[in-house]
Amino acid sequence: MSAQPQKPRSEYQQIAAKFAAAGAVQAKELAAKRSKDEQVKLRNKIAQRDFKYSHGLLVALLLSFFYLHGVGIFLFTKGFLLTRLVLEHKSSCAVSPLQEYGDVPVSSVDGGCWHPKTFNKAVVVIIDALRYDFTVPYVPEDNTSLPHHYHNAFTTPYQIASKYPENAVLLPFIADPPTTTLQRLKGLTTGTLPTFIDAGSNFAGTAIDEDNVIAQLKSLGKRMAFMGDDTWMALFPGYFEEDMNHPYESLNVWDLHTVDNGVNEHIFPLLDPKNSTKWDVLFAHYLGVDHAGHRYGPDHFAMTEKLKQMDEVVRRLVDSIDNETLLVVMGDHGMDSKGDHGGESQGEVEAALWMYSKNPVFGRLPEELLPKDETRSVAQIDLVPTLSLLLGAPIPFNNLGAPIAEAFLGKRGVEGMRNLALVSRLTAAQIKRYQREYSGKNDEDLEDDSVVKVSWNAGQKKWESLRSKWTKVAGNEWTHVYKDFSTFQRETLRICKYLWARFDLVSMGAGVSVLLGSLLVLAIYARGFTGNRVELTDALLKRIRNGLTVGTLCSLPVAFTLSEKLEVPKLHAILFGTAMGMILGFLSASLSARQRLSSILPDSGWGFLSLLFTILNSVMFGSNSFTIWEDKTLSYFIATFAVCGFVASLRKKNFSSRTLGTYHSIMLLVLTRLASFSRLCREEQMPYCKSTFYASATSSVSAPWTLALLFVMALALPAFVADFYTGTKSYYGPAPFYIGWAFRFGLLFVATFWTLDSADNGSWFPQYEGLIKGSKLVIAQVVLAMALVAGHVGFGWSSLCLDVDVQEAKPATSEEGTKMTSTSGRTVTILGYANVHGSRYFLLVLSWALALNLLQKPMGGLSMGILLYQILTVLEIIDANDLSASSIGPVMLAILGNAHFFSTGHQATLSSIQWESAFIPLTTIRYPWSPLLVVANTLGPQILTAIAVPLVALWKAPTKKVPGENESLLGKVAKASATYVLFQATIAGASMVCAGWLRRHLMLYRIFSPRFMLGAVTLLVAELVCVLIGVGGVRWNLTAVAEVFGYA
Repeated sequence: MSAQPQKPRSEYQQIAAKFAAAGAVQAKELAAKRSKDEQVKLRNKIAQRDFKYSHGLLVALLLSFFYLHGVGIFLFTKGFLLTRLVLEHKSSCAVSPLQEYGDVPVSSVDGGCWHPKTFNKAVVVIIDALRYDFTVPYVPEDNTSLPHHYHNAFTTPYQIASKYPENAVLLPFIADPPTTTLQRLKGLTTGTLPTFIDAGSNFAGTAIDEDNVIAQLKSLGKRMAFMGDDTWMALFPGYFEEDMNHPYESLNVWDLHTVDNGVNEHIFPLLDPKNSTKWDVLFAHYLGVDHAGHRYGPDHFAMTEKLKQMDEVVRRLVDSIDNETLLVVMGDHGMDSKGDHGGESQGEVEAALWMYSKNPVFGRLPEELLPKDETRSVAQIDLVPTLSLLLGAPIPFNNLGAPIAEAFLGKRGVEGMRNLALVSRLTAAQIKRYQREYSGKNDEDLEDDSVVKVSWNAGQKKWESLRSKWTKVAGNEWTHVYKDFSTFQRETLRICKYLWARFDLVSMGAGVSVLLGSLLVLAIYARGFTGNRVELTDALLKRIRNGLTVGTLCSLPVAFTLSEKLEVPKLHAILFGTAMGMILGFLSASLSARQRLSSILPDSGWGFLSLLFTILNSVMFGSNSFTIWEDKTLSYFIATFAVCGFVASLRKKNFSSRTLGTYHSIMLLVLTRLASFSRLCREEQMPYCKSTFYASATSSVSAPWTLALLFVMALALPAFVADFYTGTKSYYGPAPFYIGWAFRFGLLFVATFWTLDSADNGSWFPQYEGLIKGSKLVIAQVVLAMALVAGHVGFGWSSLCLDVDVQEAKPATSEEGTKMTSTSGRTVTILGYANVHGSRYFLLVLSWALALNLLQKPMGGLSMGILLYQILTVLEIIDANDLSASSIGPVMLAILGNAHFFSTGHQATLSSIQWESAFIPLTTIRYPWSPLLVVANTLGPQILTAIAVPLVALWKAPTKKVPGENESLLGKVAKASATYVLFQATIAGASMVCAGWLRRHLMLYRIFSPRFMLGAVTLLVAELVCVLIGVGGVRWNLTAVAEVFGYA
């Protein structure tokens, strides 16, 4: 049977078959594509997981370096900034220090413990920062000199002391540095010397646990009242009567009146005769003069108003007290020409002391006892024995001060001189008793000095010889006794100052060892490893962890068995052991990876230039002259880099690189010169320096023209930043909103804030004072919310700064994009591809620049704007000369930050700290925000450059790894960040070593110690910011790029 012929398919069937075949092919292609997409997704997911793991390990490794620096600084500081041994002994009314020399014991305390009392009651008034020249008439040096605002406003003390010398005495009252309120209150109540380490406790003090005049008065049953600075509450908790205790917050330096008005509200009702039985001693602490100095400077009409107010207060006090009451008015310290304090310039240490009584009890020293060619002055610690003896209380056990002669001389001739000799001997005997106890506790013989022994023995011998002819002794014989015991007191004080400057060399050596070891570790990691250093992170961390464990186990037995014998605290031994274990662990890991090691010394001219900058910046701390002119030196370094960049760029063959390099080198040079116009001179720079940061050298108020420049900067700076983006076609995506709108409006808000602040300071619109203060606060909080909250959220979720240009026929001519041609002939250009990493990351830098700009005063804000522009110019110079792998980039960013520390109105001195920055967005002290705001103000430039460090690797970096290159982009970021930290650690280490080596230098606490503290704080803050914010932000940046272009 033959096969039937196949019936031909119809046209429809043919079409259906073709469609089915095409569908099968398409399904197959889709399945293959889906499988490929799933593989790509899986690979991206694995790559993302590996990246995040590597990034986490990198942050952990960098934080381990931070731990080493923290330990090194802590150990050195504990040995360098020593606190003296505090004796717990208390003086007792029943045991006079003269009893062991045959004097009759005290029979009754009612008339005075160790000496007959002069007064039953006292009113002690502290006018914070009352400088001595505020209290004396202005005498012009020539006919053209005019008085300042602080002259001839506080006249009552001088007038009364001049007209009634038996009733009042006015003297310069010399403070021991550091001149901070907390320190001064300790000295004014204990009679002992300060220790430098306590100066940083000005935000919060701790209770005084050694003998003091407040405790002695309390032990005698004296009822004490207090009103004013709340620092007293921290120092003397529970000493004042509950219903007569009125503390006020002390650190809001923008508030001139609340504390003073509160003191007046409570002090004068207590002075009413009907309330005289409620209290025995009244303490009042006014703050308006100090706050006027901080806010405006002494040469301002606000200072005139506050001094006149205090003058009126003193007049009312004089009228209110009775004949049995002593009135003491004093400053706890002075202020410098800008109204700040904390250092040891004459204006800061020379306060005023005025004592008044309605009874004629004061006298004057004989001519032969007055100092030659200088004004008679007294030390602040001299108030302690003086006040104690005048009120019939024992002298505090640790006192080293001398009785103020004028308070015991009276107008009684020989009798007055005998009384002065008696109280001098009594005070000397108490100091001798303290000498003996301190020497036994601390193995420091305070009595083993020939002058001390001779003066005591001579005074005692003369005293014994005069006792038999008590009433027949001539005045000059008592004068000789007084001289001997005064010499004894002065020499003992001198010896104590020397001994208490003795340093714990073991702790200092341990700190230096740890920091030098960390420098070696950082140098190896930053500049010694070749290839992709991220691959080594896991192995390094494991060895560091093992070293930490071994170091801890080895240090524990030493800490608990030998620490007392070695006189080393247990904590110090353990910390040293852990740090050295970590260092040795890293070095052992490096040895294992020695095939990846190369020389840490630079192999290019740029590398040697960065090393030269580092060395020169380090060795300059060995000279006080170079240290005080550090701002000029850093500007010279930046200018040198700009010139070198200009020369190197001229040699580039590529026209674009040559043009960009030379242009930005010139701009960096110009901007450096502009930044140098903003300066705040320290005392040691005078008269070769002229301050321009404030309106004048004697003011803390900004010049009006700086406000206008802030508005100009708000309009111009975003445009300049946008130019850097348009050069790489990156001004797309979130960039226009971030830069053109948010950043610009943020800067306008900043300019408005400081304009309102000036209006508030100058009382431009007194009828709107409340509205102005409230508006300032709202604007500041809005700016910080925009910058730090919205800015971080926006950075974390924003897209890339890219755009796509599609052209039908003519291809895109942009050189800054990536071109792709489709099958249809269209040309697609990805605009902004050339700087996809840097353009997005810089948005984070902008957010912080806005916040830090707000926290600077107007001239400092202008400096921060210049710094932001300089950062971009440095990045362009680095890119034009292919220097992203060189150490010069991170080093220059560090130098830029350190240079702008000075141009934002700071110096390496305590008095230059701008405490008022704590109240820019706040009305009261709030922890931890207030201290953080002060840190952000002080170290704003270093913080900004620390955040910008990853841009050395990210700026114009390719999204894919260049063929033949082993280092990943994350590895380059790690290299740049570690190099930056290495530079800052080297500077901190150099200042540490120089301060330790020059620990006996005359300028130690004036120059070298503050510079060491600045270097240490800068290192810790900048390193933490660089790791957590800088390297931390890189994670979100690289992830955002990888979501579009994949992981390199």
